[in-house]
Amino acid sequence: QVQLRDSGGGSVQAGGSLKLSCAASQYSIDNNWMAWWRQGPGKDREKVASIYTDTDITHYADSVAGRFTIFQDKVDKTTYLQMNSLKPEDTGMYICAMGRANFADSSLWSYWGQGTQVTVSS
Repeated sequence: QVQLRDSGGGSVQAGGSLKLSCAASQYSIDNNWMAWWRQGPGKDREKVASIYTDTDITHYADSVAGRFTIFQDKVDKTTYLQMNSLKPEDTGMYICAMGRANFADSSLWSYWGQGTQVTVSS
């Protein structure tokens, strides 16, 4: 059973930055997709960024492209999300996930972290 432990959330003002971390308990995260999803108040869960662990191919939601960067440290089995130029609409629970493909449907992702709250004030 893979466990994902995400952390790094907090409260910041608009324009600020945060760096989220997702540490995996699995011996290796090779040949998997890692993603950060978020769920804002009253909103559907949204996939904001994903990375394929074998090649570092990344994908971003239009709403965060150019502001967020997903990257990994394979030795530490940790996936990060660097968030810059944060906006109030970025507020939400950020949850990391692992899956065998970059599914658009959240129900198809295999493992989930517990989530870390990000609050951006104007």
